[in-house]
Amino acid sequence: MTYFLLALAGIGVGAMGSMLGIGGGIFMVPLLLLAGLVPTSQEAVGTSIAAVAATGLSSTLAYRRHGATNWRVGLALIPGAVGGGWLGPWISQLIASGTLALIFGVFLLYPAAVLLLGKQPKELFTGRGRTGIGVIGGAAVGLLAGTASGLFGIGGGVIMVPALTLLGLDIVPAVATSLFVMIPTALTATLRHTFVGHTHWDLALPLIGGALIGSQIGPFVATRLPAVWLRRLFALVLTYSAVEMILRGLR
Repeated sequence: MTYFLLALAGIGVGAMGSMLGIGGGIFMVPLLLLAGLVPTSQEAVGTSIAAVAATGLSSTLAYRRHGATNWRVGLALIPGAVGGGWLGPWISQLIASGTLALIFGVFLLYPAAVLLLGKQPKELFTGRGRTGIGVIGGAAVGLLAGTASGLFGIGGGVIMVPALTLLGLDIVPAVATSLFVMIPTALTATLRHTFVGHTHWDLALPLIGGALIGSQIGPFVATRLPAVWLRRLFALVLTYSAVEMILRGLR
């Protein structure tokens, strides 16, 4: 019964995660912990990130049919994101993540507030609409998002989507591109967590099965929802994520 419920949860989380470009880890980590299925946050992250990889792969295939992914920007982000996906789990073994979680949480409040107004962060700056991203800038954004993915099990989308909108992408291409980058990032983090024994595959597999199905639903909704409402929906999830990280950092 537990595995069946995890599969259903995977469908819901996969749909929401693929619609917003966040992979779904911010929902799966609390679910695993609150249900008492894993004893530690590290094991919740290690189990969650495997399902995040599945969400990224399935949703990327779905967004490809709509031509939403900016492949050039995604490829610029991948090297830093993969490095961060390897670095995050390593950091989690060395230091308490509370301070870093607090910093991330405060940082996320800004794009959450802007997106809640239905705007994009790029609209508050000159040079709006510019989608160019250099190798160094892409590596920096990817590294930050990848590290967040490996350290917190959140897929990196809560960092990457606001960053991509700031760099000039609209919300749907930002979501689709974030999910594309999420594939190698989450796979790398999954390997790292597996090596140190944090991944519970008996729990991850039903989550993965559900996520593969749900990730086909999210892009269908996202490409038909008005951009302003998609931004606001993402802002609500971003606010939730920011508050969770701040509270985690203060504990």
